[in-house]
Amino acid sequence: MTSVRRALALSMIERYLLVLLTLGSNMVLARLLTPEEIGLYAVALAVIGLMHMVREFGIGAYLIQEPDLQPRHVHTAFGVSLLLGSALFLALFAAGPAAGRFYADGRVGEALRIVAINFLVLPFCSISTSLLRRKMRFDSLAIAALSGGVAGAAVTLSLAWAGYGPNSLAVGSVVSNVAIGIAAWWALRDPAVFRPALSEWRAVLSFGGQSALTNVVASASNNINDLALAKVLGFAPVAMISRAQGLPAMFQRELMRSVQVVAFPAFAKVHREGGSVELRWTAAVGALTVLGWPFFGFAALMALELMRLMFGTQWDEAARLVPLFCAAGAVMALSGLIQQLLVAMGRIDLNTRFELSFQPLRALAIVLVAVYTRSLEACAWVFLVSAVLYTPILYAVKTRCSRFDWPALAAQLRASLWVSLLSLALPAGVCLWYGLDRAEPMPVWVFVGVVLGTAVSWVAALLWVKHPVSDDPAFVKLLKKLRLR
Repeated sequence: MTSVRRALALSMIERYLLVLLTLGSNMVLARLLTPEEIGLYAVALAVIGLMHMVREFGIGAYLIQEPDLQPRHVHTAFGVSLLLGSALFLALFAAGPAAGRFYADGRVGEALRIVAINFLVLPFCSISTSLLRRKMRFDSLAIAALSGGVAGAAVTLSLAWAGYGPNSLAVGSVVSNVAIGIAAWWALRDPAVFRPALSEWRAVLSFGGQSALTNVVASASNNINDLALAKVLGFAPVAMISRAQGLPAMFQRELMRSVQVVAFPAFAKVHREGGSVELRWTAAVGALTVLGWPFFGFAALMALELMRLMFGTQWDEAARLVPLFCAAGAVMALSGLIQQLLVAMGRIDLNTRFELSFQPLRALAIVLVAVYTRSLEACAWVFLVSAVLYTPILYAVKTRCSRFDWPALAAQLRASLWVSLLSLALPAGVCLWYGLDRAEPMPVWVFVGVVLGTAVSWVAALLWVKHPVSDDPAFVKLLKKLRLR
């Protein structure tokens, strides 16, 4: 348990540092690039996201969960990854001009061709990082991720300042992955992993086929709004909805990601050793909700202030959409890590069938709403409704391989709800005073006071409610250092 706590702490430190780095670079980019330029890159990234799910092919998860991992498995994983990456690079490089014609803007094709280079780089990254995750070497992973973040941000901001527009983001993504690959390989110190082979291709394809299919469908559903809105409404609306999603997605992408990268190998290890995976999952949901619900609530209440602070006045339109995406994020926190649990227990088939049934319907709903309403707000409502439907259905899927400990889960969620309500009392009261539909943000000094007051209220509520997180040794140690306990 100590190794898991240390791994989680390292992973969260990495993600928080990346959040600060990403926030800083995005604040500068929002003032160097126009909404249209950022929206254009979002479209290219959405296309790449679909292809990335094919390239990944579940190879990383295969290496982590394989009970008896041998060098031949690693060499085959690299060989398959290299073949897929090369094929996708050639396909996307050739499709660049066609994408430019489809969106009537040649810059889309240029950005697509640059970002496609990532498919030649990622095989070298994914094998090393997956092996480091299997070995729970999250200190090395943190160094690699931060190296990539710093390198990518430096190149992106430099090129944006020089006037390269959306291509600055594309080049920055390539540089980031190159830096991650070099740092991960240096930490692993095993050049033999990059010896391609295909001897175990049946085992890799058997596992990876289901994983790739699931990820492609999920990625298509997540990115379809960017692709559909860009065609129907243009690039600027894509940027607006992308910025609106950015605040809640920050929690899901950064904090939940930091938990997921530790939880999956930890679940797999506990399952291999015959321990209680359900106990670990229930505690993780309690931690996610006690962090996530106050975060989403604060972001929803202070959407205008946060958007104005981070991105400037040209993004005010996105602020009205933020509460809908925050509500969806709060609901999704309830089902956090179920998919990692299913795969860790060897039931990737359940996850595959669920995603193949649910995600196409979600994608179709978003496309239809975008076409017939031409409304950003309507698309955001579809996102929220799909999240409300997604969670109970996924809970039902989970019961097929792991029964819920309902009393333990209810106790965790009840405590998280009380902490959230108590910590959000201050920002809610201030928002009522200034008006929930305010056209101008509250004074900076008031906003800063609310941020600090909410943070203090959260810690006090944790201790008063006696949330299980407050008994975690890492939290107790932090309070003692701050002389709060």
